[in-house]
Amino acid sequence: MRKYELDWLRVLAILAVFVFHSARFFDPMDWHVKNPITYSFLGLPMMFFVVWGMPLLFVISGASVFYALRKRGAGLLLKERALRLLVPLAFGIFTHIMWQVYLERLTHGQFQGSFLKFIPHYFDGLYAFGGNFAWMGLHLWYLELLFLFSLILLPLFIWLRKGSGQRVLTRLGSLLAFPGGVYLLAIPLWLLLVLPNPGSVWTARVFGGWSMLQHGAFFFSGFLLVSSERLYDSVRRLRWVSLAAGSAIVPWLAIMYSRSGEPVYGTPYFAKLLTLFGLSAWLWVLAILGFSIQHLRHPKPFLAYTNEAVLPFYVLHQTALLTLGYFIIRQLIPDLLKWVLIAVFSFAISVGVYEFLIRRIGLLRFLFGMRPSVKRPVSK
Repeated sequence: MRKYELDWLRVLAILAVFVFHSARFFDPMDWHVKNPITYSFLGLPMMFFVVWGMPLLFVISGASVFYALRKRGAGLLLKERALRLLVPLAFGIFTHIMWQVYLERLTHGQFQGSFLKFIPHYFDGLYAFGGNFAWMGLHLWYLELLFLFSLILLPLFIWLRKGSGQRVLTRLGSLLAFPGGVYLLAIPLWLLLVLPNPGSVWTARVFGGWSMLQHGAFFFSGFLLVSSERLYDSVRRLRWVSLAAGSAIVPWLAIMYSRSGEPVYGTPYFAKLLTLFGLSAWLWVLAILGFSIQHLRHPKPFLAYTNEAVLPFYVLHQTALLTLGYFIIRQLIPDLLKWVLIAVFSFAISVGVYEFLIRRIGLLRFLFGMRPSVKRPVSK
């Protein structure tokens, strides 16, 4: 039975990412393109999204792998993942992501000249290491990590679906299904937050505020949550508990961070802050998932359309935002109006390009990770 709440959550989470990115022009942290005036009060709500936004998407993605393995083998799954993730990633890196880097270099005073003049310089070094080539696809790093996790964890997932591995998975699901047991899944995340030195590419919290390993923990947790109906239903039953506990931790976390700032690895403050950060994230993910299980289990015609559109929309949205934002932030109009114009028109452009071009043209469907369109026979 298809869990439509996961489809709804995927769509709603990507919309939340869009709103988050539309506000990045105005928050106090550095970004590709910034408004001349930024607002410190946006720091806390933006950090709140960091707590649960991308973790929720990785939990949904891990759950999707569990159901995908019911219908196809390892080879077919990897082929599908490569087509749906690596193709739009590679296409983006050599097209519209190059444009995003160009806009960033212009606004940061690191390049002068036309886009055509910038193209040869795009291949000068690696982005995030002093160069320009966006090997991770900027916001498309999410696709890169999804494929990496699918590739690395697939042997484990295959083992857990059969024989002795399935028995292990069943026992683990039963253990975690006892009252409150689902909260034990915060322990691996806590260890990955507190113990490793965040100085390597694997442990640095540079992927939406989290590290590769931490996102991998959320991905595996998603697979585990849906492997047991008892465990999955416990998420629903504990939704109010998760919401209350998560809500209680957020102000505490915000006060600590506003008073002491970024933590230094190895200090008691580092351990305490990251413990609260990880626990809050898991509680909010469980709360959102729990309420979705309770209220979003029914399919709608709108859901089928948006579920197919969500990947191309995600791939496109930041390019639309940065392009419009680059020109709108220069205008002498109120900043609130700037944000409204950027958000509304970027959304309209992303949806319009999807509906009238990507959705209707076979080559573009392929390049943006969509399956081929199915031609239904015309009834006579």
